[in-house]
Amino acid sequence: MTAPGIETYVGVVHPWMCDAMGHLNVRHYVAMFDDASFQLLGRIAAPNLTPTLGWADVRMEIDYAHETAVGTLVTIRSVVEKVGKSSLTYLHEMRGTLDDVLHARMRTVTVRFDLQARSKIEIEGKADKRAQISRGVKPMRMRGQSADHEPVSEAAR
Repeated sequence: MTAPGIETYVGVVHPWMCDAMGHLNVRHYVAMFDDASFQLLGRIAAPNLTPTLGWADVRMEIDYAHETAVGTLVTIRSVVEKVGKSSLTYLHEMRGTLDDVLHARMRTVTVRFDLQARSKIEIEGKADKRAQISRGVKPMRMRGQSADHEPVSEAAR
């Protein structure tokens, strides 16, 4: 089964990305998720059309679900979960390209950022509209969360 959302990253785990234990080092998960973020956010607000505006991540939460070894082909799919006045919450899901095994998920909150004033701003009209359209895909759940993204109690697990 393919995860919901749009494909934002495809890659391979190279030996130089792995730690002494033989699996993908945390820093490289983050780099892959960061590349996926550029793809997602670029589709919402093309940086070449608004060169004085950007995004600033203010929160990231990562769940590591399965070891990722050298040679693993991975695909990241992304979905916008929430659109606020000046922020977006989106979720990336990394899976094995060939076996669909879930390797990791990352939820990010980012704010629209004026690069000259160095402060957050409201998400502009066209970007807001594209972000709202991106929400049309069913959100993925992080471990320990219900469908409405509230933490699931230990008793309910």
